[in-house]
Amino acid sequence: MPESGQSAPGHITPADPAPTPVSERATAGSGPAACVPGPATPVPGPATPVPGPATPAPVVVARRVGLLVTLVLGGLTALPPLSMDMYLPALPAVTESFGSPAATVQLTLTACLFGMALGQLVVGPMSDKWGRRRPLLIGMSVYIAATAICALATTVELLIGFRLLQGLAGAAGIVIARAVVRDLYDGVEMARFFSTLMLISGVAPIIAPLIGGQVLRITDWRGIFLVLTAVGIALTLVVAKWLHETLPREKRHSGGVGAALRTMRGLLADRVFTGYMLTGGLAFAALFAYISASPFVVQEIYGASPQTFSLLFGVNSIGLITVGQINGKLLVGRVSLDKTLGFGLAVITLAATALLLMTSGVFGKVGLLPIAAGLFVLMSAMGLAMPNTNALALTRTPHAAGSASALIGTSSFLIGAVASPLVGIAGEATAFPMAVVQLVCALASVGCFLGLCRPWQRGEQAVL
Repeated sequence: MPESGQSAPGHITPADPAPTPVSERATAGSGPAACVPGPATPVPGPATPVPGPATPAPVVVARRVGLLVTLVLGGLTALPPLSMDMYLPALPAVTESFGSPAATVQLTLTACLFGMALGQLVVGPMSDKWGRRRPLLIGMSVYIAATAICALATTVELLIGFRLLQGLAGAAGIVIARAVVRDLYDGVEMARFFSTLMLISGVAPIIAPLIGGQVLRITDWRGIFLVLTAVGIALTLVVAKWLHETLPREKRHSGGVGAALRTMRGLLADRVFTGYMLTGGLAFAALFAYISASPFVVQEIYGASPQTFSLLFGVNSIGLITVGQINGKLLVGRVSLDKTLGFGLAVITLAATALLLMTSGVFGKVGLLPIAAGLFVLMSAMGLAMPNTNALALTRTPHAAGSASALIGTSSFLIGAVASPLVGIAGEATAFPMAVVQLVCALASVGCFLGLCRPWQRGEQAVL
């Protein structure tokens, strides 16, 4: 794999120094959605050679994003956690409804994750070729249909199958939202915007279990999928009306499947990009081990009600949002993203270690409160890991934001899907497997960061 600063075949690797933030670039246009570039303004400075018969000086265009578009992008990134977390309080009820083992019902989560992973591999290159809007609207339409059918499932196998389709279609919102951010921002500004999106999308994990718990008070688990169907319809209408195209025709890629595969191969050949991709994916797996296991850990092992579980889940989500905002408002631009990421990974590892010691019986019988505290610290530290790995990886891929976003999302969801069934491997009587999976994923994430990203080799950078 090429070292930092080198280019793999078919892959243009940006220089290591931090890119110029959008706020410092030439400004054009001032529309509320700023999704259509205005007249280009040349930026003073040395020209960068461009392949082709002529090598004109590069032009860069600043784009302003209105509040409404920010909310739309936040809604797209919130849809996956909404689809997952609203359903979590219902897992024991689904288990009872179908008379299936808990491990089988957890496959409804795994299937959705696999779908989101594979769907991004398809939608990402499509968005680089056809633009962002068309693949997004198609994906959202299929998501609505699949979610509605989930509400009518008569067997657990049918539910698993349509959760897979739901994930495949819902992937469009995740991958295209990240690609749109890459279209509009670079460097420090991109990291800040990802933290802003975390504030918006972070509301979903807080309210989703609460909504799910309340829905279960008036109806059964099928009502949760009806609510998700209504959310999908509303978000699709908003996207169709207010999210304009952000990828100009002249920047779209031509070619079919072969060209898309070559682009992805070039991205994966960049050691640093792959390092950040795996670092973020493994950290996400530690988070998803908590998401997958917590309904059984909190409700079955510690005897909490669905409403108590929802409350604890919401508190943890508040921790993630708060730390994410500290990252975006206070740390980005003042502390290297790599240093912030390294600190976040260290905290995640320490929290996972503490959970392992508590669940293994080293401290004797431990109640719900210490376990909840350890999970709170672990989930809060994700506010340092998730936005910074996305920003650091996407900064290296301005030429293929859709494909890069697809690879980032696919790796995260595939690793998370593998981790999900492992947390229930010892049954419903112990939280020890959850802690083991979390610690292994945290240590592997640190290993990828140190072994592949190697930020010290790229020199001290003020913001990146």
